[in-house]
Amino acid sequence: MDILQLIDRLEELFNDARAVPFTHNVVVDEDRMLEIIDQMRIVIPDEVKKAQQVLGQRERFLAQAQEEADRTIVLARERAEQIAAKDNIVVEAQRRAEQILAQARADAEATRRDADDYVVDTLVQLQDSLEKTLNQIRNGVLTLQQERIRKGTPASAVPEKIEK
Repeated sequence: MDILQLIDRLEELFNDARAVPFTHNVVVDEDRMLEIIDQMRIVIPDEVKKAQQVLGQRERFLAQAQEEADRTIVLARERAEQIAAKDNIVVEAQRRAEQILAQARADAEATRRDADDYVVDTLVQLQDSLEKTLNQIRNGVLTLQQERIRKGTPASAVPEKIEK
Protein backbone atom coordinates (compact mmCIF):
# COMPACT_ATOMS: atom_id res chain seq x y z
CA MET A 1 0.00 0.00 0.00
CA ASP A 2 1.41 3.39 -0.86
CA ILE A 3 1.31 6.58 1.14
CA LEU A 4 -1.40 8.17 -1.01
CA GLN A 5 -3.79 5.29 -0.30
CA LEU A 6 -3.12 5.66 3.41
CA ILE A 7 -3.88 9.36 3.23
CA ASP A 8 -7.13 8.55 1.43
CA ARG A 9 -7.99 6.07 4.19
CA LEU A 10 -7.26 8.69 6.85
CA GLU A 11 -9.49 11.19 5.06
CA GLU A 12 -12.23 8.56 4.71
CA LEU A 13 -11.99 7.84 8.44
CA PHE A 14 -12.48 11.53 9.18
CA ASN A 15 -15.39 11.79 6.74
CA ASP A 16 -17.04 8.72 8.29
CA ALA A 17 -16.64 10.09 11.83
CA ARG A 18 -19.80 10.56 13.88
CA ALA A 19 -20.83 14.08 14.73
CA VAL A 20 -21.25 14.98 18.39
CA PRO A 21 -24.77 16.39 18.76
CA PHE A 22 -25.05 20.15 19.26
CA THR A 23 -21.33 20.68 18.56
CA HIS A 24 -19.02 20.89 15.60
CA ASN A 25 -16.94 18.00 16.96
CA VAL A 26 -16.67 14.50 15.59
CA VAL A 27 -15.73 11.17 17.16
CA VAL A 28 -13.05 9.26 15.26
CA ASP A 29 -12.26 5.56 15.75
CA GLU A 30 -8.97 5.87 17.60
CA ASP A 31 -7.76 2.34 16.79
CA ARG A 32 -8.36 2.75 13.06
CA MET A 33 -6.67 6.15 13.04
CA LEU A 34 -3.62 4.87 14.93
CA GLU A 35 -3.44 1.83 12.63
CA ILE A 36 -3.35 4.10 9.57
CA ILE A 37 -0.68 6.29 11.14
CA ASP A 38 1.41 3.20 11.96
CA GLN A 39 1.08 2.03 8.35
CA MET A 40 2.24 5.47 7.18
CA ARG A 41 5.32 5.11 9.36
CA ILE A 42 6.05 1.81 7.65
CA VAL A 43 5.45 3.01 4.07
CA ILE A 44 7.59 6.14 4.20
CA PRO A 45 10.80 4.18 4.95
CA ASP A 46 9.95 2.01 1.92
CA GLU A 47 10.16 5.12 -0.24
CA VAL A 48 13.59 5.78 1.25
CA LYS A 49 14.58 2.16 0.49
CA LYS A 50 13.63 2.77 -3.14
CA ALA A 51 16.03 5.71 -3.22
CA GLN A 52 18.77 3.51 -1.77
CA GLN A 53 18.06 0.87 -4.43
CA VAL A 54 18.48 3.52 -7.12
CA LEU A 55 21.84 4.45 -5.63
CA GLY A 56 22.82 0.78 -5.59
CA GLN A 57 21.85 0.48 -9.25
CA ARG A 58 24.06 3.46 -9.98
CA GLU A 59 27.01 1.81 -8.27
CA ARG A 60 26.49 -1.41 -10.23
CA PHE A 61 26.14 0.56 -13.45
CA LEU A 62 29.37 2.43 -12.74
CA ALA A 63 31.17 -0.82 -11.92
CA GLN A 64 29.97 -2.32 -15.20
CA ALA A 65 31.07 0.80 -17.05
CA GLN A 66 34.51 0.55 -15.42
CA GLU A 67 34.79 -3.13 -16.35
CA GLU A 68 33.83 -2.32 -19.93
CA ALA A 69 36.36 0.50 -20.03
CA ASP A 70 39.06 -1.81 -18.67
CA ARG A 71 38.22 -4.46 -21.26
CA THR A 72 38.31 -1.86 -24.00
CA ILE A 73 41.71 -0.66 -22.81
CA VAL A 74 43.07 -4.22 -22.77
CA LEU A 75 41.70 -4.81 -26.25
CA ALA A 76 43.17 -1.52 -27.41
CA ARG A 77 46.58 -2.45 -26.05
CA GLU A 78 46.39 -5.87 -27.63
CA ARG A 79 45.37 -4.34 -30.92
CA ALA A 80 48.18 -1.81 -30.70
CA GLU A 81 50.69 -4.60 -30.05
CA GLN A 82 49.33 -6.54 -33.02
CA ILE A 83 49.65 -3.51 -35.27
CA ALA A 84 53.19 -2.86 -34.06
CA ALA A 85 54.24 -6.48 -34.53
CA LYS A 86 52.48 -6.94 -37.86
CA ASP A 87 53.47 -3.77 -39.64
CA ASN A 88 56.65 -3.09 -37.72
CA ILE A 89 55.63 0.55 -37.56
CA VAL A 90 55.86 1.20 -33.85
CA VAL A 91 55.13 4.91 -34.04
CA GLU A 92 51.88 4.42 -35.90
CA ALA A 93 50.82 1.63 -33.57
CA GLN A 94 51.48 3.75 -30.51
CA ARG A 95 49.57 6.67 -32.00
CA ARG A 96 46.61 4.44 -32.81
CA ALA A 97 46.76 2.82 -29.38
CA GLU A 98 46.65 6.24 -27.73
CA GLN A 99 43.65 7.16 -29.86
CA ILE A 100 41.86 3.97 -28.87
CA LEU A 101 42.73 4.54 -25.21
CA ALA A 102 41.52 8.13 -25.41
CA GLN A 103 38.28 6.98 -27.03
CA ALA A 104 37.84 4.27 -24.39
CA ARG A 105 38.36 6.82 -21.63
CA ALA A 106 35.92 9.23 -23.30
CA ASP A 107 33.36 6.43 -23.66
CA ALA A 108 33.80 5.44 -20.01
CA GLU A 109 33.36 9.05 -18.90
CA ALA A 110 30.26 9.43 -21.07
CA THR A 111 28.84 6.24 -19.54
CA ARG A 112 29.56 7.58 -16.03
CA ARG A 113 27.86 10.88 -16.90
CA ASP A 114 24.85 8.99 -18.28
CA ALA A 115 24.66 6.91 -15.10
CA ASP A 116 24.85 10.04 -12.94
CA ASP A 117 22.15 11.73 -15.04
CA TYR A 118 19.91 8.68 -14.67
CA VAL A 119 20.37 8.59 -10.91
CA VAL A 120 19.78 12.34 -10.55
CA ASP A 121 16.61 12.15 -12.66
CA THR A 122 15.31 9.19 -10.68
CA LEU A 123 16.09 10.81 -7.33
CA VAL A 124 14.47 14.09 -8.41
CA GLN A 125 11.32 12.18 -9.37
CA LEU A 126 11.37 10.39 -6.03
CA GLN A 127 11.95 13.68 -4.22
CA ASP A 128 9.01 15.27 -6.06
CA SER A 129 6.82 12.31 -5.14
CA LEU A 130 7.84 12.49 -1.48
CA GLU A 131 7.34 16.28 -1.38
CA LYS A 132 3.88 15.88 -2.93
CA THR A 133 3.01 13.25 -0.35
CA LEU A 134 4.33 15.40 2.50
CA ASN A 135 2.33 18.39 1.23
CA GLN A 136 -0.81 16.23 1.12
CA ILE A 137 -0.20 15.14 4.69
CA ARG A 138 0.36 18.73 5.80
CA ASN A 139 -2.79 19.84 3.98
CA GLY A 140 -4.76 17.03 5.64
CA VAL A 141 -3.51 18.00 9.08
CA LEU A 142 -4.19 21.68 8.39
CA THR A 143 -7.72 20.86 7.20
CA LEU A 144 -8.38 18.86 10.34
CA GLN A 145 -7.01 21.67 12.52
CA GLN A 146 -9.08 24.28 10.69
CA GLU A 147 -12.15 22.08 10.99
CA ARG A 148 -11.59 21.83 14.75
CA ILE A 149 -11.24 25.58 15.03
CA ARG A 150 -14.30 26.18 12.85
CA LYS A 151 -16.36 23.79 14.94
CA GLY A 152 -15.45 25.66 18.10
CA THR A 153 -12.76 23.53 19.65
CA PRO A 154 -10.79 25.69 22.09
CA ALA A 155 -7.44 26.86 20.68
CA SER A 156 -5.60 25.15 23.52
CA ALA A 157 -7.02 21.78 22.37
CA VAL A 158 -5.68 22.20 18.79
CA PRO A 159 -2.15 20.83 18.37
CA GLU A 160 0.46 23.12 16.95
CA LYS A 161 1.25 23.10 13.26
CA ILE A 162 3.56 20.30 12.03
CA GLU A 163 7.10 21.57 11.45
CA LYS A 164 8.84 20.92 8.13
